[in-house]
Amino acid sequence: MNTAFKKRRLALAATLVLATGAAHAAEPLSSWNDGLAKKAIVDFVERVSQEGGADYVHPSERIAVFDNDGTLWSEQPMYVQLAFILDRIKAMAPGHPEWKDTQPYKAVLENDVAALAASGEKGLMELLVATHAGMSTAEFESTANQWIRTARHPKTGELYTGMVFQPMLELLQYLRENRFKTFIVSGGGVEFMRPWSYEVYGIPPEQVVGSQIKVKYEVRDGVPTLAREPGINLVDDKAGKPVGIHYHIGRRPIAAFGNSDGDYQMLEWTTSGPGPRFGMIVHHDDAGREAAYDRESHFGKLDKGLDDAAGKGWIVVSVKDDWSCVFRYACAP
Repeated sequence: MNTAFKKRRLALAATLVLATGAAHAAEPLSSWNDGLAKKAIVDFVERVSQEGGADYVHPSERIAVFDNDGTLWSEQPMYVQLAFILDRIKAMAPGHPEWKDTQPYKAVLENDVAALAASGEKGLMELLVATHAGMSTAEFESTANQWIRTARHPKTGELYTGMVFQPMLELLQYLRENRFKTFIVSGGGVEFMRPWSYEVYGIPPEQVVGSQIKVKYEVRDGVPTLAREPGINLVDDKAGKPVGIHYHIGRRPIAAFGNSDGDYQMLEWTTSGPGPRFGMIVHHDDAGREAAYDRESHFGKLDKGLDDAAGKGWIVVSVKDDWSCVFRYACAP
């Protein structure tokens, strides 16, 4: 990525963050309807931020972790990184004529969803390795960054980066204004998210925790290089999320935000610690403005978390009832 482009990207990101802060400084969480969820968020933040209060938490310990898919942006009709993988297979296919007769590649090239689903986790891992390994980290970053700037959601036609949830952008900003450090902790690939996380969310790449492919240091033609290899180093999902938090952040968060059973252990780990704690689940129940799904969904299944939320003290946010608008592109400036 050249220096001029980096400067433009950072300037755009800074403008976005400053504009969001200015727009919502007077009224935090302005896209949240007044109700129990908004009140719980504000009460928690005020309690841990009040010096001398019984629940005061030093800023160095104000760590908040957010799942990405389904929590910060849309995960329907499929995970965004899966859409990236499928597009990459199609783009790479001319160099692999054998793929037209080999599963799971054949299923991708023929848009055969049933055959792709039948390939299961093994098939998806094969596609991931084919599209994510065999290049340097810099090459992959460039590829992912180019794709995310042009790829569009199949239903809305919006850029995927426009399919972010405005209420969650406001929540990220509100927490940062109150000296929280915000992290993404996602099952998605860490190097897929890092190129654009600051521009979209105001979260710098060093505060992104995700699944990791194996990486090896080597010198190619005299140039030090980090090479992406076949094999997975960490699956940052379900029980892998607390492990990823431990490895990468080194502190137990005091607040966690998710939307599916893939976030269950992250929420459990966060809220079982000592002192004030906060856990929140985004429940997608608005078929009109976004999508309605939970217990039976292939993407973002929410079953156990929905059953256990009340007993564990987690706040369940209704997209339909708690958000006055959903997507950034559809919300009034």
